[in-house]
Amino acid sequence: MANENYTVKNVDSFIITGFDHLQNQKFLGFLILTAYMLILLVNGINLCIISSNRHLHKPMYILICNLAVVDIMFSSSCSTTMISVLLAEIKTVSYYSCISRTYFGNLVDITESLALTLMAIDRLIAIRLPLRYHSIVTNSRILLFIFLTWLAGFAVIGYVISIAANVPYCQPVIRYVFCNFASMMRAACIDPEPYFFRIAVLSVGPICGLFPFILCTYAVLAYSVTKLSNSSSKNQMINTCLSHLMVLFSFFAPKLVSILLTRIGVVLNLTDRNAILIVPALVSPLINPIVYCTRTKEIRKRLVGVFLRKK
Repeated sequence: MANENYTVKNVDSFIITGFDHLQNQKFLGFLILTAYMLILLVNGINLCIISSNRHLHKPMYILICNLAVVDIMFSSSCSTTMISVLLAEIKTVSYYSCISRTYFGNLVDITESLALTLMAIDRLIAIRLPLRYHSIVTNSRILLFIFLTWLAGFAVIGYVISIAANVPYCQPVIRYVFCNFASMMRAACIDPEPYFFRIAVLSVGPICGLFPFILCTYAVLAYSVTKLSNSSSKNQMINTCLSHLMVLFSFFAPKLVSILLTRIGVVLNLTDRNAILIVPALVSPLINPIVYCTRTKEIRKRLVGVFLRKK
């Protein structure tokens, strides 16, 4: 493959072949389409409820809005390709479209890690320092930190995409289910392992830094729960922490498998790798609004009020 004299300009499109070995592709496409529509619906409802009500223009709800935007972008960058391949049977993706989808997919991947971290810090301050919460956590500070997370994402992914855009490609075939950095590197006329190592180093921060930090914040929250005397409040806090941990593991666990375990020699077949890609792209954006919003009293009241008015 490396002996063929091709460059980036010779490959103007890629063919997505990640689903070719699967049966019942239409059924899988329908499931992905349904999940994607639900992601747009529930996240869109949350954005509309929060943005249209001034009483909800508070730090916690701003963080929920940021997470909803990230989830919509994350799912859209991945799901649209899978839906077109499975249902419309359009397997060809242009080179520039593949690069842009890779860029936005990896961008919101990083910003989601940082968004979950900000939300964990917000909950920690609210529980541990309730009297000082409103003086520490303000709308302006939250907006500043959100801006910084996006800025950090743009900077890191700009470097990643510069690598993908400047390597020669030998074959117009993507063996994964959508465009991402790994799939493009495997289609290039290079040894991908050194490039995978660079990305693994960049991913060590979110995986080995942010994830343990978030778990520590919930450990502190769990300790605080044990100090509560009211059993109903204690049960409510336990349920909330467990649901939040479910969100975290649905997002971070596939990354732990794909980045850390493969670095130490664990071999994954193509089906396993594609499943690891699909889970955080669809499962996390679907359960995030359910966990963070339906368990938020104010949003739940507004949502019930909307349906009661319609009836």
